[in-house]
Amino acid sequence: MTDAKYREEICRFGRSLFERGLTPGSSGNISLRLDDGGWLVTPTNASLGFLDPARIARLDAQGKLVSGDAPTKEIPLHTALYDTRPSARAIVHLHSTHAVAITMLPEIDPKAVLPPMTPYYLMRAGQTALVPYFRPGDPAVASAIKGLAGRYSSVLLANHGPVVAGETLEAAVFATEELEETAKLYLLLRGLNPRYLSPEQVSDLVRVFRLTLPKHDEHGH
Repeated sequence: MTDAKYREEICRFGRSLFERGLTPGSSGNISLRLDDGGWLVTPTNASLGFLDPARIARLDAQGKLVSGDAPTKEIPLHTALYDTRPSARAIVHLHSTHAVAITMLPEIDPKAVLPPMTPYYLMRAGQTALVPYFRPGDPAVASAIKGLAGRYSSVLLANHGPVVAGETLEAAVFATEELEETAKLYLLLRGLNPRYLSPEQVSDLVRVFRLTLPKHDEHGH
């Protein structure tokens, strides 16, 4: 795919996420890693609903701005995920309401934020870790994500929102959407003693779809 096509793809998915209320105002950001090791990144203070392809930031492999507007201040968290997950080619970070809400609940397990509720949550998002609160743009968030050692493709930042990596931008967007829907299901069912997928059902999904889940989560939540 050409640089121009990648830019169009970022704008198209950004608009879709924004128009469905998945990240309000100028919140959220998207990055895409290019074959030469550089990236395309949405600019700082830009709404994902109104991106201009020509103004998307182009960074070189060292993270220096080559062209476009100044990139999002969330670069440290994108860098940390790319550094620990070599298969990642795109990262989506949103401030989606339900995913943010569950980060504030007292019972949440930081190693498995959501229980195995649906097959598609496990197939798309895998399992989700919770990272403690950091000020937006704080470089310390990179250390927290690196501490997860690349075991998770989806991470929730406490009181802030999801950061999801994928092998393509489409995969990252779909996984982010699945995470948000699963968070919504969790909140709808909280306190109702719902039936989650059994350890056997989770193991079956892992085997059939060749999923890689963190070891401690394979027996449910």
